[in-house]
Amino acid sequence: MIKNKVLRTNINFLVFLLPALILYITFFLFPLFSGVLYSFTRWNGISFTKEFIGLRNFREILSDERFLDSLFFTFKYAFLNIVLINVIAFALALMLDRQIRGVGFLRSIFFMPNVISMVIVGFIWQFIFMNVVGEISSFTGLPFLNQSWLGDPDIALYSVVLVSVWRGTGYMMIIYLAGLQTLDREIIDASRIDGASDWGRFIYIILPLMIPSINVCLFMTIANSFKMFDLVFAMTRGGPGYATEVISLNIYNEAFLKDRYGYGIAKAVFLTLIILIITYIQLKVLKKKEVVL
Repeated sequence: MIKNKVLRTNINFLVFLLPALILYITFFLFPLFSGVLYSFTRWNGISFTKEFIGLRNFREILSDERFLDSLFFTFKYAFLNIVLINVIAFALALMLDRQIRGVGFLRSIFFMPNVISMVIVGFIWQFIFMNVVGEISSFTGLPFLNQSWLGDPDIALYSVVLVSVWRGTGYMMIIYLAGLQTLDREIIDASRIDGASDWGRFIYIILPLMIPSINVCLFMTIANSFKMFDLVFAMTRGGPGYATEVISLNIYNEAFLKDRYGYGIAKAVFLTLIILIITYIQLKVLKKKEVVL
């Protein structure tokens, strides 16, 4: 009787799990393993014939100057994006973690950019940089605003980072805010009674207790920064020249504009390995610093 009940439970579990498992295999595992296999071939993405060339695509990556330049740009963009988003989001969460009038409205305002598509955000800010900022410079007499924000290779990076931070900060702020609201207030109140300063309370109590939230936000911002495509594509198309070409855009150009699908997938596999290594190190390091109460 008990065995039949256990068997029936297992069958029911498998029946409910099967649709999700089929979808997962079809739309994630199969494309993943197919992509890894295609990365060892010379293929234009259309032909039925694929030439197996072993590790030749990966060897070519290491001598591809344009790809290495895009890799260097992506690291610069990712570093600025990760640091600024997390610092600003944490600061906003600290300011909004209090019962004051209008705090709900402020939270909504800061989160609002996240409901807009990244491509739409890119087109909106492209228009602002190309048409609005110059008019503001003429109206206010501020000469530093009157420059080529997207056309100057030395400035375009910071323009893209500015928009990315504007769009991504609100979402991370909500995660940090949720983490702050789960902290044990008795510990914080006890430290205040014991005479701890605001800075000391933040460094030695709040920050260590917020490591799980920091871990999540860093994981998400690292992955999103290295996978960035749509914002750069909408704002600059990788220009001027190739000055703002991120790795994802380089992969897109290689696979779909040059019809080198196998080589493009090899670059995608290379990018995946980079993200896996960085996120593994980040999770490993911060996991050790989590405080267990």
